[in-house]
Amino acid sequence: MENSDILRKIRYTFDFNDEKMIEIFGSADLEVTRAQISNWLKKDDDPYFKGILDFELASFLNGFIIHRRGKKDGPQPVAEKRTNNNIVFRKLKIALNLKDEDILEIFKLVDMRISKHELSSFFRKPTQDKYRPCKDQFLRNFLHGMQLKYHVEKK
Repeated sequence: MENSDILRKIRYTFDFNDEKMIEIFGSADLEVTRAQISNWLKKDDDPYFKGILDFELASFLNGFIIHRRGKKDGPQPVAEKRTNNNIVFRKLKIALNLKDEDILEIFKLVDMRISKHELSSFFRKPTQDKYRPCKDQFLRNFLHGMQLKYHVEKK
């Protein structure tokens, strides 16, 4: 999935405004401007659209973990230079403090059924035998289910 799509979906799901986005990036020691955020969130065909780099998305997700769960003692996680769907999925699982059953429930919200074994293969290290790359379809459905579970419409 495209990094900008992931960022857009998380922002919408949790109704983050620009100040909150800047704060979340700052939690992971990455200083960003309102203009950068605005350009990352624009539609892909907008002339001012600028894609968000893997490192920047990983920093945001690290900041999101801190935002949701608090800062941990000791050294803070370093943002990966390269991300993939498995890393994004794992960071969202950590940020939202989800257990396997919770994730399976989120998938049920979008009528997607997967087994616990299939799910656990996404969170293994790439060097492990049972590791499986998380395809766009799984991450897209998880983000949509997350939106159904966590997004509250403004009244």
